[in-house]
Amino acid sequence: MSAAARRASSEAKAEGLMRGACAALAAAAALLLGLNTQTETVLLIRKKATVKDVQALWVLVLAAGTAAGYHLLQLLKCLYLSRAAVSPCRRSSRAVAWACLLLDKACAYTTFATTVAAAQACLIALEGAHALQWNKLCNIYTRFCEQVAGSLALGMLAAAGTAVLSAVSARNVFRLYPSSPPPPRAYAAEH
Repeated sequence: MSAAARRASSEAKAEGLMRGACAALAAAAALLLGLNTQTETVLLIRKKATVKDVQALWVLVLAAGTAAGYHLLQLLKCLYLSRAAVSPCRRSSRAVAWACLLLDKACAYTTFATTVAAAQACLIALEGAHALQWNKLCNIYTRFCEQVAGSLALGMLAAAGTAVLSAVSARNVFRLYPSSPPPPRAYAAEH
């Protein structure tokens, strides 16, 4: 096996591991947040805190679940290409490479944006907004808020991993274009 083939194989394995890690992180964030509920009695009334109470959290569940599914599909594509004796995880055409790059970027931006929006909504639940007469909620629903914080951390890790994968996709796109030689230096030759 040549050095270039070994390098391509190790790059494919690294990309596959990164996709698997991003899929696991995004799925864990979606599951931890989506299955999170807590019931407390407040002034003789039983209240249940769920993810659907804060729309930003529900959007994060949907975005993280979608990101996990996307990374799983890309991982399966890498595994299929490696078994089919095609250069593993390398895009065969420019159109496919560009599509993968754009999907990776969209996944990274969406995961990051929804995680930050959910964190902003959770900050209000943590500290309250006295000008709007919104009270703190995390002192009542402590376990719920702790699990939300954990899923936000997992979401940020998934977003960071997806950003790295987006850079790998960009590298794979620009590998498909030949490098052009520098233009001749007519001015330097004359002097």
